[in-house]
Amino acid sequence: MAKKDLLIIMPAYNEEENIGSVLEQLEKPEIAAIADVLVMNDHSSDRTNMLVKKRKHALVTHVFNLGYGGGLRLGYKYAIRRKYRYIIQMDADGQHDVCNIPVIYKELQTPDENGKLPDIILGSRFVEGSTPFPVSGAKKIAFFLFRNMIRIGTGKRIMDPTTGLQGLSRRAALFYSQYNNFDDRYPDANMIMQMLLLGFRVKEVPAVMHVRQSGTSMHSGLKPVVYMIRMFFSILAVVFKIKVLKWNAGAGEREDDFSGN
Repeated sequence: MAKKDLLIIMPAYNEEENIGSVLEQLEKPEIAAIADVLVMNDHSSDRTNMLVKKRKHALVTHVFNLGYGGGLRLGYKYAIRRKYRYIIQMDADGQHDVCNIPVIYKELQTPDENGKLPDIILGSRFVEGSTPFPVSGAKKIAFFLFRNMIRIGTGKRIMDPTTGLQGLSRRAALFYSQYNNFDDRYPDANMIMQMLLLGFRVKEVPAVMHVRQSGTSMHSGLKPVVYMIRMFFSILAVVFKIKVLKWNAGAGEREDDFSGN
């Protein structure tokens, strides 16, 4: 069997009610033919671990909670060591429809008008062609704030700065996998700001997403407010680090692959 060049990374924490149906969708021939699946089980206390093992997908189980970002960063390292060329990260709760996988995979392989391949593809809920998606008042404020911070900081218009559905090139994943290049706790709009400021090529595409049907979101209750405050300052820190301290200036504009093979 020819080795696949696409890896789907799926962080999971206590998702026994959802992950089985998500994996079943990922096992459909049109998806299984192009992608391998890696589940990053973040020390779940339910049957998440057992359900993934039963379906025989690649599985990494943390011995203690590393958080969403920590799981993604380890997933990037796995992808780099296994020499995958493309990575798609998606949630285990069923909100990200698997029909987005072939679309993002194709976009990762499609050069722009200058013949350059994208580094990051964002699956967006809020561009033309996306399916309707309900958003709370607090999240609407967060979207408005982060969209404008990114626009002012980079000149780029990103409609869904908090999407967890993303495709990455190998060079983007390799950059993220290296020390201090990725927010292990809350990788979100701050990472989009970082990658744009460093010159990485970021593109949005319309996505099909659903409302979580069961379980508890990591952004439930008052968490969106705390998250918005933390992300606001995290974005400011990214801008200061890159624009003032010149950290990794122009990293995305270099055509090397950051020493990865």
